[in-house]
Amino acid sequence: MIRVENISKYFGQHKVLDNIDTVFEEGKCNLIIGKSGSGKTVLMKCLVGLIYPDEGYIHFDNRILRQLSKKEKVNLRKDIGMLFQGGALFDSMNVEENVMFPIRMFQKSDYKTMRARVDFCLERVNLSGINKLFPSELSGGMQKRVAIARAIAAQPKYLFCDEPNSGLDPQTSIVIDKLIQEITKEYKMTTVINTHDMNSVMEIGENINFIYEGKLWWKGDLNVILETDNKELNDFIFCSALTKKLKKR
Repeated sequence: MIRVENISKYFGQHKVLDNIDTVFEEGKCNLIIGKSGSGKTVLMKCLVGLIYPDEGYIHFDNRILRQLSKKEKVNLRKDIGMLFQGGALFDSMNVEENVMFPIRMFQKSDYKTMRARVDFCLERVNLSGINKLFPSELSGGMQKRVAIARAIAAQPKYLFCDEPNSGLDPQTSIVIDKLIQEITKEYKMTTVINTHDMNSVMEIGENINFIYEGKLWWKGDLNVILETDNKELNDFIFCSALTKKLKKR
């Protein structure tokens, strides 16, 4: 569980996040949605510790991020998995080396143990036997699944996904969404997803946080989002759906 307690963030005189207070729940797909410039990316950066809020606190279960020592922050980082927009695989490394990267960084294991973990993670994302292939030899969807395997390789408690369906076709996007949801439940992770994809919202949005002009404007799940009378959220949903329809033409 990650608790965001009344955080605000300023860039100069501009208040980018305004008193955000919410909880990202364990074992659920927690979504952050909102239009470009709303503050959702800044919120994600605060959550993973790339930047710090000027006010408020971020709790990782019983750990308060801004109060941790350098050593404690390293230990917390071991519990975090990252799925970057576009996958962000290392082009010079093969699949096995990519997936093994966080294990080498955060765990003291012999090669046999690390290789077994790599094989397990690749099997979990339905990509067994591609260890020696390079990212350039894979489709976009396969690259994203390898990136998921890498994100879970060190057995994280918290998984952060930045636009996981960026650049993917609708069918592949559904596969990635379902895979993230399955892994979240299977390993009881706290998964936080930053997305513009309304299909993802409607498929796996168990805990949706709509950010508008730096504020938490609406919170709910996929069962009630289409019934809301929140004007700004309805405008966002309509514009997102219309933009996606026009792109398909």
